[in-house]
Amino acid sequence: MSPRRLDVAVIGGGIGGLCLAQGLKRAGVRVTVYERDRTADSRLQGFRLNIEPTGSIALHACLPPALWELLVATAGDPGPGIGFLDERLRPLILIGQDGPDHDPLDPTVSEHAVSRVTLRKLLLAGLDDVVRFGKEFTGFARADDGTVTAKFADGTTATADVLVAADGANSRVWAQLHPAAGRIALPATAVAGKVFLTEENRRWLPERLLAGKNVFWPRSDFLFTAIFRRREDPTAIIARLGDRIRALGLDPEHLLADSRDDDYVLWAFITHRDSLPASFASKAQDDPAAVRELLAERTAGWHPDLRRLVTASTPDTLYQTGFSAAEPLGQWETGNVTGLGDAVHHMPPVGGLGGNTALRDAHRLCAALTAADRGEEPLPRALRAYEADMLRYGFETVREVVRNTEGAITRSALKRSAARWFFRTCGAVPPLGRAVFGER
Repeated sequence: MSPRRLDVAVIGGGIGGLCLAQGLKRAGVRVTVYERDRTADSRLQGFRLNIEPTGSIALHACLPPALWELLVATAGDPGPGIGFLDERLRPLILIGQDGPDHDPLDPTVSEHAVSRVTLRKLLLAGLDDVVRFGKEFTGFARADDGTVTAKFADGTTATADVLVAADGANSRVWAQLHPAAGRIALPATAVAGKVFLTEENRRWLPERLLAGKNVFWPRSDFLFTAIFRRREDPTAIIARLGDRIRALGLDPEHLLADSRDDDYVLWAFITHRDSLPASFASKAQDDPAAVRELLAERTAGWHPDLRRLVTASTPDTLYQTGFSAAEPLGQWETGNVTGLGDAVHHMPPVGGLGGNTALRDAHRLCAALTAADRGEEPLPRALRAYEADMLRYGFETVREVVRNTEGAITRSALKRSAARWFFRTCGAVPPLGRAVFGER
């Protein structure tokens, strides 16, 4: 007697939920995604996301080959390695600058600077029969037959064998499943912005900022920069891959519309919340002039080009956010409701680790559900193994991000000097640098 096939309901159509849906559909598992946005184009904003090998491996495994190739073609190359510098643009240590060129299609080594809008369009490709828009989740109920029913604000319901919380940091699914799950607010705030790579800006932007990712350790505060520069012109992509794009049911012009935006340098300035005026949070979104005035004050003594980077950015690209992180959860009794990404292990937006961890979750959960669907492993055992692994690496990543955030915003002169000395020493003593950071 063949095993009963699974029916999976995913709440949330972010990158984790859609990656899971792509993988399950590719494996022949029945899946439906319920997304509260009313249309596929509801989220046409945001900074780009750096997909590291962890995320690349997940996307490569879950996406059809043609979509993976398209993702690589439409992404940018974030540049080799990362630089650690002081506020005067003096290098402390440069990591991974001289490594071999990697094949961008090889997920085990490739990194990709992807447009969030283009990524979402790619993840939605071929899922017209899977994704239901305008479905605001309100709660779930379990039945004695082992199924679970999701309820929505429009009065409809959906019954499945497994319900997956992929609805982000304020997950309603997770709040019902684990009402005691907590979150801590970190004493950090960030302002981010973009400097577009116009001909004028290219003339003054330092080469180091155009080379790749950089971390700046001033005597107070913290700055991160990254370059987002397309690998291939959209017109060339359409000429080379247009037929494959159309074969996927996609309009090449619509898919690549966001990719026609100017390339840019992203910067993120992070500081201790108590270092800012009490009124800053309310002004940050509506008063770009006040934000730039504050940044000019906080960066006094920095290299002029770094000051220009954070004070002369396009006003409507400025974005302010506070930081929070999920509190650790112990292993629970596995049932037919599980989760992935920020719904479980929400973390600050430092280094793009949250998005990459969500993709890793989706990949692992897809494998577990596929094994159960095929009768290779009982569903409870497959989900229990996934959850144990996800909790371990998910909250390890949360701790890493929180630790890095606390180091970035510390107001201890001793700790900041020690960090600068450590990076500078690793840069000056190559064997030590290789031991700590790997190949340089």
